[in-house]
This record gives sequence, structure tokens and C-alpha cells, in this order.
Amino acid sequence: MHCPTSETELEDLLSTPSEADREALKPLRGNLLMLGASGKMGPSLARLAKRAAPHLNVIAVARFSEANLRPELERDGIETHSRDLLAPGALASLPEAEHVIYLAARKFGTAGDASPTWATNTVLPALVAQRYAKSRIISWSTGNVYPFVPVDSGGASEETSMSPVGEYGQSALGRERIFEYYSRAQGTPVCMLRLNYAVDLRYGVLVDIARQVQAGDTIDLAMGHVNVIWQGDANSVCLRAWDQCASPPSALNITGPETLTVREIAEAIGLRLGITPKFTGEPAPTALLSNSGKCRRLFGEPRVSTSQLLDWVVQWMSHGGRLLTKPTHFAVRDGKF
Repeated sequence: MHCPTSETELEDLLSTPSEADREALKPLRGNLLMLGASGKMGPSLARLAKRAAPHLNVIAVARFSEANLRPELERDGIETHSRDLLAPGALASLPEAEHVIYLAARKFGTAGDASPTWATNTVLPALVAQRYAKSRIISWSTGNVYPFVPVDSGGASEETSMSPVGEYGQSALGRERIFEYYSRAQGTPVCMLRLNYAVDLRYGVLVDIARQVQAGDTIDLAMGHVNVIWQGDANSVCLRAWDQCASPPSALNITGPETLTVREIAEAIGLRLGITPKFTGEPAPTALLSNSGKCRRLFGEPRVSTSQLLDWVVQWMSHGGRLLTKPTHFAVRDGKF
């Protein structure tokens, strides 16, 4: 795969299905409903699903505050509905669906106003679980449900006791517990995907660090270790995870295979840019890290390596590729987002 040179090429690459994607969706019938589909991952996931399974009616639901997104998705054969999902009656007016992907979430701004985060991350899952009690549900979650773990541990596994840092992480755990409650009570099959961190050239940890290197900023090494995964690989796992839906729910950590150091990432980017990065502080002995061994045993290794991602990010930025103003804030250690 070559580095995309435009957003059109990037979106095409992100939405190009593998044979495994096609095979996984082949048995599905009816509607595939995506709730909260206008975020960073939703549009490419909807396109990927439609291209992998033209026989499915892929339905994207969101507020669609970005003006051009809704007509673009419709041109790609995706049915759209504009909804504030927390509004009274919003879910009742949506179509039935045999398969539901839950992407709605709130993270940033929690430290200043936590109640909308709790409503989005706990009240809405309860409404969705009741409305689609007979569906299979894949819910995107986050590695923030785990505590920080030793950097030499290989990361938290799905069996690690969940002890999130801060209100956002707590509300994300609340989302999982709500889906778990209704899964047990109704027999609804659910799978929760705990992601950290996706990269798509316009955003992500590698982009955050590259921007700092390029700007000559001093990089704080306190959160000195991270995991990353190409967004296309993360979305591919999502579409292949339907057999993992169960009652009580199953969980999968979605990330790359390596524990990466922030220093080495910055130095690798600096080498590609011809810039010597500046650092401050020392890496803490713990970090927010996940072990993706279970996922990789089920679905194989990511197709795009970290080295390839670093090349792509630098090439994208060097050619003036558009970046989203959506930093990950991966360096936050107090859980306040």
C-alpha cells in the first residue's frame, strides 16, 4: 500500500475491504445500523461496510453537524438519518436493525461539564439496548476503562480488573456495565471493542507527536509509552467481530502489537523530517496500555505496521495534508479530558 496523497485517496484506502471483511459480512442480512456515525471513525466504517457488503442496507445515524458529510455518505449508497440520539423519541423513529454498531461517545470537555458525558456514555446505551434488544450489538469502548499498568507488562488484557482514572474513564466503564446489564437481562448479544489509539493520518497519537516535532515544541515524556493502530485495521476488526457478540458480553482490546515509547516515536519522526526533537521529563513507570493478543489470535496481525504509519504520517504532513483539530490528549495522566 502506498501513502495516500489526498483525502479522496485516504478515504478510499480506509474504506477498501479485505477478502476477510467481505467473508465476515456475507452471511449478514437486512439493516446494519451505525449510531453516532459522524465522528472520526464512523464515516470510513460505514463506507467500508457498504463496499464489503453491497447487499446490506447500511444506515448511518448522527447529528451530521459537518455540512457535506451526509450527502457524501448518501452518494456512497448509505442511508442516513439526522438525530440527536438523546432526544425523546429519536430511537423509536429509526428503522429496525439486525446488527447495530454503537459509536456514540463523549470524552473531551468532561472535566468542565461532566453531565453530558455521563448522559451520552450511560443513559444513551440504556436506551439503545432497550430499543434494539433483539439485535446483535457491537459497542466501541476504550482502553481508558483500564488502570495504568507497568510499561513492561505488555499491557492490560481483557481479564485485567477495570479501574479507570478520571470521570471520562469511569463513564466509559459505565457504558460497558449498562450494555452488560441489558445483555444479561434480555439475552442481547454484545461485543465491546476497547480501542487505543487509532491513527488515520489526519489525527492520532503519531500525528500529535509529529506536530510537536515539526513545530519545535518540547515533548513531555511523563506518559512515555503508548499503543497505536491504523484506523483501517481497527474498523476491519469491528466488521469481523459479529461472531464475538455474546450474552453476557465479550470484550476485545483493539490496538497494535507493540508497546511504543514516545521518545522513539518522536526521534523516528524527527529523523524523517530532519529535525532533532526536544524533550522534558522522564517516562513514568506506568501508562495506559492494552494487550491485543486475543484480538490478533482471532483476526490476525494489523496490515499496516507502525513503521509504515510513521512514513505515511510524515509524508502526509510534509505535503500539507489536512489535519483535524482533534488531538488525542494521550499524555494526560490525571484522567481529566
